[in-house]
Order: sequence, then C-alpha cells, then structure tokens
Amino acid sequence: KDWNPGLENGDLTLQQVLDSLPANPPEDISKIVRLFENPESPIALKGAVTLERHDAIHAILGRGLLPQDEAFVIGFTMGTAKDIKKWEEFLFKKVSMYIYPKIYRFTRRHLKAYDLGVEFGKQSGADRIFEFPFENHMKTKISELRNLLGVDVHELRAIFKKEQEILPNTRCSKRLDC
Repeated sequence: KDWNPGLENGDLTLQQVLDSLPANPPEDISKIVRLFENPESPIALKGAVTLERHDAIHAILGRGLLPQDEAFVIGFTMGTAKDIKKWEEFLFKKVSMYIYPKIYRFTRRHLKAYDLGVEFGKQSGADRIFEFPFENHMKTKISELRNLLGVDVHELRAIFKKEQEILPNTRCSKRLDC
C-alpha cells in the first residue's frame, strides 16, 4: 500500500518502475474482479486490461496502490475508450461498490477519483490504453511512453490538484504529485 511511483520517474524504464512494485500474482485477484476487469472474460467491462498492463498504467500515471489510486487508474483506463457510455460507468460503480469482495470494494469517495480518471482518460491524448502492448516496451523510459501514449504530466498534475480539492485529507490525496 505504500508503493507510489509518482511522476518524477520519467528517466526510469517501465521495467525499473515495475520491478519496484510489490505486485500480487494474477491468481490472487478475486474471480469476481477478473470477471469484470479481465479482457478475456465474456462480460468484461469496457477498458478491461490484463494485470500486467494495468500495473504499467499505474506507472505511467504515477499512481500507487491505495483504493483511491486504483479507482483513478481504472477510471482513466475506461475513459481512454473515448466512447464509454454512462450506463457502463454506472454499472462499474455499482459492481465495485456492492458486488466486489470487501477488500476490492470502492466507496463513494473512491468513486470520485474514478470519475476524475474517466474524465481525464476521455480528454487525454491516450486512446484505448488498455490495448497498448506495454510488454513490448519494458526497456522504454516512462517519459517516452507518456509522450507516445499522449499522457501529459502537466495535465496529470492539474487533475491531481483537482482530486486533492475534491478529496482533501485522504492519505492518497496527500501524496499526489501535484
């Protein structure tokens, strides 16, 4: 929970950042979560992504592993689909609040970060980031990947500032790299 790559990691390769991540093996992720978030699931939601690519998106966005971070990362990933519908956002919110196992469940506060992530994903230069082959770019510097993907650090800092205003005094907001 203390892992947080921040935005000052542009000179590191994706592999270097991911090597510092205390990740769980894929089989540790709840089957219910995988049902909605794994792209191989027959009922996967828009923006579903493999765990490895999800971790890479954390590194690109400079976000840690707290629930508020997870909500933002998932929202951003879904938002980069650009054509995500309101009902899809609504469904994710309900599933993540009431169906996910308690350890993965989001609160209304976490979902404010999710909404900001969706908003940022839609307006960012990133397009369908969940389809990007991060596995082919492990030796690429994070700054180069951000440029390639259309993820602007100045825009990230602005959305993080907005998140701090909406969710003041949370552990996550206090460590956002604004």
